[in-house]
Amino acid sequence: MTEIATVKQRFGIIGTSELLDRALEVALRVAPTDLTVLVTGESGVGKEFFPQVIHAYSARKHNKYIAVNCAAIPEGTIDSELFGHEKGAFTGATEARKGYFEEADGGTIFLDEVAELPHPTQARLLRVLQTGEFIRVGSSKVQKTNVRVVAATNMNLQEAIAQGRFREDLFYRLSTVPITVPSLRERPEDIPLLFRKFAADVAVQYRMPAVTLDEGARQMLMHYYWRGNIRQLKNVAEQISAIEPSRVITSEVLARYLPRQEAGTPVAAGAPRFDGEMSTERELLYKVLFDMRADINDLKRMMGELMQQVSGRAPEPPHDIKALLPTTAQSTVEPPRPAAEYAESEEVTDEAPREKTKADMQREQIIRALRRNNGRRREAAAELFMSERTLYRKIKELGITEN
Repeated sequence: MTEIATVKQRFGIIGTSELLDRALEVALRVAPTDLTVLVTGESGVGKEFFPQVIHAYSARKHNKYIAVNCAAIPEGTIDSELFGHEKGAFTGATEARKGYFEEADGGTIFLDEVAELPHPTQARLLRVLQTGEFIRVGSSKVQKTNVRVVAATNMNLQEAIAQGRFREDLFYRLSTVPITVPSLRERPEDIPLLFRKFAADVAVQYRMPAVTLDEGARQMLMHYYWRGNIRQLKNVAEQISAIEPSRVITSEVLARYLPRQEAGTPVAAGAPRFDGEMSTERELLYKVLFDMRADINDLKRMMGELMQQVSGRAPEPPHDIKALLPTTAQSTVEPPRPAAEYAESEEVTDEAPREKTKADMQREQIIRALRRNNGRRREAAAELFMSERTLYRKIKELGITEN
């Protein structure tokens, strides 16, 4: 078993993504040093595991590890929490108290949401990182601490610096070694694994059969945008496990638990999104391109079979698929037309073929979906991942006529 696999097993980290493995590899390499580490990534991606890994594989592993959520501490008490205070330093300070930097001496302190620190506290933190010195609130005595600092944030610190909300010198001190944790949509191959783990946990906890996904639901799960990343996926898995009577989840059932996302939301994993309605031209264009790719693969297979029949031997795969295509690069293989079909009012002319526009490609995709479903608009709309109402509007806008 590799060291990365051992780390995953020890800390319950699930996934086979190369981006995830690369982040863990950096964490393992930097762990034996005392360099400051800045972990960045979107909310809900699991940034909190990385400082634990760094501490566990460092020489400080037998000393304290303290995690501090900087966003959860009020601005008026954050200095006291981090650096401690003397008796009488402020109202309610009935006795002296050690801060986290003093408590974690010799160990590791994890500052989560470090971008939320107020400016005066940022200055104090910078001094600790530079000299290892701090002063308790209400004291004038300088104290020393030997602490390894790992910080994390889901903010863009360069933007925060430009807006005057974060100190540039502190940023360079914190980001001696940066680690970027990938978002869930950057590792779609891990989504079914995570869902299965969360569903199994619920099943064990509440003594019920675990839910499973059919292929349609699995594809929908992998292509959803997941703004909340792993945290959102866990929430969905727990909801479905608790509410759904059936233990096999279909795409129709899953769609009820995936919030509809705003128009213009980027598409995850290079595929059309499954959020109820394909409302943008870009997504319909993606569908066209995917079908064109499938047609090209079919054409390649057909040509191979034909060559095999002629020569009596299996042909070598062509190096360039363009060699198998007609001179018009946009040509695709059309399925046989049924008796009742939607036509494009095509006209045979001697003019040179023009380049297809975006509207042409949308029009072609809708017509082909209608042909495949024998003119049934409801089934065609479902295939295109849009509502019937949107399909009617597109048919009218694009001038598609019924024969």
